[in-house]
Amino acid sequence: MAEQPLAPEREIAAEEQAVVPSDPEEASRALAEVQDLLKRHRIVLDLAQRQHYGEDDARHDLVEKLVHRQHLHELAHRLERLHSADVAYILEALPPEDRLMTWDLVKPERDGEILLEVSDSVRESLIRSMDRDELIEAVESLEADEIADLAPDLPAEVVDEVRAQLNQEEREQLRAALSYPEDSVGTRMSFDLVTVREDVSLETVLRYLRRFDELPDHTDQVFVVDRNDVLLGTLPLGRLLVNELEAKVEEVMLRDVLTLQALDDVYEAAQAFERYNLVSAPVVDLKKRLIGRLTVDEVVDVIREESQSEVLSAAGLRDEEDLFANLWASAKNRWLWLALNLCTAFFASRVIGAFEDTIERIVALAALMPIVAGIAGNSGNQTMTLVIRSIALGHVNLSNARKLFLKELLIAALNGLVWGSIAGAFAWWLYSDTPQGVMLGVTMMLAMILNLLLGAIIAVAVPLLLERFGRDPALGSSVLLTFTTDSMGFFIFLGLATLMFRG
Repeated sequence: MAEQPLAPEREIAAEEQAVVPSDPEEASRALAEVQDLLKRHRIVLDLAQRQHYGEDDARHDLVEKLVHRQHLHELAHRLERLHSADVAYILEALPPEDRLMTWDLVKPERDGEILLEVSDSVRESLIRSMDRDELIEAVESLEADEIADLAPDLPAEVVDEVRAQLNQEEREQLRAALSYPEDSVGTRMSFDLVTVREDVSLETVLRYLRRFDELPDHTDQVFVVDRNDVLLGTLPLGRLLVNELEAKVEEVMLRDVLTLQALDDVYEAAQAFERYNLVSAPVVDLKKRLIGRLTVDEVVDVIREESQSEVLSAAGLRDEEDLFANLWASAKNRWLWLALNLCTAFFASRVIGAFEDTIERIVALAALMPIVAGIAGNSGNQTMTLVIRSIALGHVNLSNARKLFLKELLIAALNGLVWGSIAGAFAWWLYSDTPQGVMLGVTMMLAMILNLLLGAIIAVAVPLLLERFGRDPALGSSVLLTFTTDSMGFFIFLGLATLMFRG
């Protein structure tokens, strides 16, 4: 943070970017090229190893080394021209052996920024492949907030040594970043920002900004503070450029600005960014002193991670999984909900078993049962997706949850009546040549209405209850919904059939 508008404590060094971000399809093309290079390398190397040169072992070794160096040099050159995010994307898509070979070809000065970009599971595998000196070299080039992002995955001695190399201000920033809870704004905020005083002219501010080699990323405004670093407002760069240079900062600055606190939930902050189209926002402490800023690039990462977490939770996966993790780790990650599924499947089978006599008398019930369960499951998934999304956006609270619940029940009843009637008519048509045809149609319609209502209840209640108890609303929700609509769907349909065809 710059203390004085005319004498910054340190200027932001110009970072040497390997390349600028490319078009969205570049990463996919680059992945295909890297995979092709690796494949060619293995083929040619294998052929070289199979060649026989009699007793000329020296010539054999020379050919093998030349082939090896040629392909690795070509691969390293391709990686050098890629953005760090694209390299991370490629590493995540490669099997472990190819991934480590490719990782070794990345320039050491880029290791840190690439480690920041890869997924947590892949990052762990890359860090395990690096020795202590390599890790220190990769991390020491990063900013304090970036080091804090990597710290949980790094050996303690590496973090301690990197911390010792920081200056006093950076050590304090790192300590602060590591002290905040996970998923708080403090763990995501950047300490790289520009501050000015309110009593200086815009011309002075412009001269001050020109002294930087490069402005911090996503600088859309400078922050106006007093001598105690208390935030007074912000000066958007647009206002700085369009107003007269003689004007004072206090005359054109914005005083009513959105501020965040370090302990605020980062997902709620992301919603504020989306709602107000923010590029950056100041982070203050309880005394309104400016301590950092949250930027849109971090918010995009938060939204992406939250979306991935919801998808994994809904499928019953506990952790983000490396696509090429070892079989045992991948299998264990899926055990919890598979075990629950097994239990629910046995329960559903016992429900069917309880109505064996009814099914023996009316065999058509066995063919119609999956329709009732399937339609209710699809309808419930639609409702649950809507509810989970609304909870994530903060649209659902205690005051409107009841109205949402009633609305979804009415929708389920309407859909049950419409599609239940269609399914009932279809069942009657299929079995119109049997004495039970009409009753089968009526049973089908009633069962579908009741099961859609039950699916709607579960689809709304489960996410709301999980949210109420501080859990992820998507946690295993689809698994629980499928269990309910299957088991209870069978019970409702067969139970109604037993009553309808009694005697």
